[in-house]
Amino acid sequence: MSAQNVLFDALGPRGRRRILVGNVVAAVAVTGIAVWVLMRLADKGQLTGAMWQPFLTGRVWGDYIVPGLTSTLKAAGLAIVGSLVLGLLLGLGRLAPLAVVRAVSGTVVEFFRAIPVLLMMIFFWLGLARVEAIPRDQLPLVAVVLALVLYNGSVVAELVRSGVHGLPRGQREAALATGLTHGQSLRSVEVPQALIAMLPSVISQLVVILKDTALGYIITYPEMLSNGRRLGVQDGNVVPALIVIAVVFIVINYTLTWVAGRLSRRLGSRTSGTTRAEAPALIVGTATTR
Repeated sequence: MSAQNVLFDALGPRGRRRILVGNVVAAVAVTGIAVWVLMRLADKGQLTGAMWQPFLTGRVWGDYIVPGLTSTLKAAGLAIVGSLVLGLLLGLGRLAPLAVVRAVSGTVVEFFRAIPVLLMMIFFWLGLARVEAIPRDQLPLVAVVLALVLYNGSVVAELVRSGVHGLPRGQREAALATGLTHGQSLRSVEVPQALIAMLPSVISQLVVILKDTALGYIITYPEMLSNGRRLGVQDGNVVPALIVIAVVFIVINYTLTWVAGRLSRRLGSRTSGTTRAEAPALIVGTATTR
């Protein structure tokens, strides 16, 4: 029996018709909205060739879009690495056997999850400027990265905790039965499996990090959105500039999601194969007699 049949019954003719009708209605509504938006843009002269012509020149890409994209990827890359490291540490802390460690980790996670990312960016930008601990030209980058790391690291920590709690109890029991300690069981058995299971959610959070770098324009960080707005104001084509920036973001995020999907499938297939081969050593009660 397949997993799909276990979770829910297959749709009948009436259910399939309802889904088909809903999809058609949604497609018509989206198409109508898109046509209306294009007509409004055409009436405002935003679809003329003169508005889009600057994006065919090297000046626009070399002076605005590419430098902004580089700054965006730089901040996102640093924030992604920092968020994964912090999230893993806090997640392990929330799973630690010591109550004090769990309490401290939980307090840190809940505190930074409750604060808006933009507020943290402004706080670090102003606070670090007052203490003069960082060169002023690096302040926006540091503030953006710190805010993204603290917020998204807390979210990743919750993903780690929920991923470990979602594993079968037999995983930990089998690890403890072989002589591993609680910490060794987490590091060697539970967390590696939980990371594979929660990979789609982690990748979604990485996409959020990439998009949230656009908030850096509030604190003068020269990321791609702020460069696109400056370009649009200068050339009088704000809407086309924002559309181009949005397309670049979509391409990057889609590529990241596609790569993550392929990686998740490969890791999942390898893990499932390994689990079947080593079931007596890892999973209690799943070995079969041959």
